[in-house]
Amino acid sequence: MKKIGNMWFYMRISFLVFITSLLFYLVLTAGSGNIYLWDAGEIVFGIIAAFVTSAIMSSVATEKTDIKKIFNPFRWLAAIGFMFVFLFSLAKANFDVAYRVITGKIKPGIVKIETGFKTDIATTMLSNAITLTPGTLTVDINEKTNCLYVHWINVKNKKPKPDEVIGSLMKWTRRIAE
Repeated sequence: MKKIGNMWFYMRISFLVFITSLLFYLVLTAGSGNIYLWDAGEIVFGIIAAFVTSAIMSSVATEKTDIKKIFNPFRWLAAIGFMFVFLFSLAKANFDVAYRVITGKIKPGIVKIETGFKTDIATTMLSNAITLTPGTLTVDINEKTNCLYVHWINVKNKKPKPDEVIGSLMKWTRRIAE
């Protein structure tokens, strides 16, 4: 009976990943076809890509995933909040990098950010957000302490607080992934 319970768990995760992947693909390709917003070939390709993604990611996601965490609506709301905070940080960083390039006020260096995260998902999520933000790049991750080494375009002091480098992204990441 336990195998049947595990099978339903994997099927729910796979279905959730499939739907999320398909919706994400359809949003990215909207307006490029002649059947409403999509072309028939794009819809078929989106379904195939979402199926392959769900087949790969559901096995990865279910190894260490708690089902209560995935379906928790507060985590989904936090993820939406994270996207707004990330987009604001992205816009602010673009202006900051443009200012520094024009004026030449660049003091690059590598700083250590202690996250204190307990999960690899949180560390990966934050390091990807840092790398996508202009002016910062995650260079290395200490797997034992989950510390990030970040190349920063404007090092003010050798041991900055995380808020100086990445703003409130670490707090939002903790709300989602921990």
